[in-house]
Amino acid sequence: MDDGASAFATALALIASGDPEFLGIVGLSLSVTLSAVLISCAIGMPLGAALAVARFPGRGAATVAVNALMGLPPVVVGLMVYLMLSRSGPLGPLGLLYTPTAMIVAQTILVTPIVAALTRQAVADLNAEYDEYLRSLGASRADTVGTLLWDARFSLVTAALAGFGRASAEVGAVMIVGGNIAHVTRVMTTAIALETSKGDLALALGLGIVLLAISFAINAAVMGVRAQAERVGHA
Repeated sequence: MDDGASAFATALALIASGDPEFLGIVGLSLSVTLSAVLISCAIGMPLGAALAVARFPGRGAATVAVNALMGLPPVVVGLMVYLMLSRSGPLGPLGLLYTPTAMIVAQTILVTPIVAALTRQAVADLNAEYDEYLRSLGASRADTVGTLLWDARFSLVTAALAGFGRASAEVGAVMIVGGNIAHVTRVMTTAIALETSKGDLALALGLGIVLLAISFAINAAVMGVRAQAERVGHA
């Protein structure tokens, strides 16, 4: 118990001290995660909206596939990206393996289906309500997608925050493609796993506290966005 209390106190002191190595791990984590979420939103939101509005053969199968991909096993994604970026892989000459870029690629693959599926559901609900009205105005498919994406903006923020939460907690895929290299690819989740195995509980606890704080902040932001959406809807 004393060891645990001591480690917790040391962790708090580490956070308060602004240790450069500690801040470097947190900064890299946020950089990789935010980059992956932004790319995922750029891909997933238009894709989800198109699935909700467009009518084409195989649309149902595509929707099922997107929903199924929300549960992609992270280690399988990590392995797939590793094979693509390894020296013998098709993208091996780019030299991206064991770099933050490889970690962003892995997280993007994991997050994009989540963003796409949540976007599809939000836009589909709105499309069911406004489809006839938009058709009466002569809106094209592209115009309809743009209009519904804007109207669903609060739900889309929630989708992006959900993606951020998924990416920030990822460890398996980024460990495989990033290698957990100090000062290069070591992020909060991989550092926690490593430091715990080494017995350095203070650093692991400090990073865990920051990760929990980020998680709470994300949930608070989601609740705030939902509350704002409800106020707008009742206005």
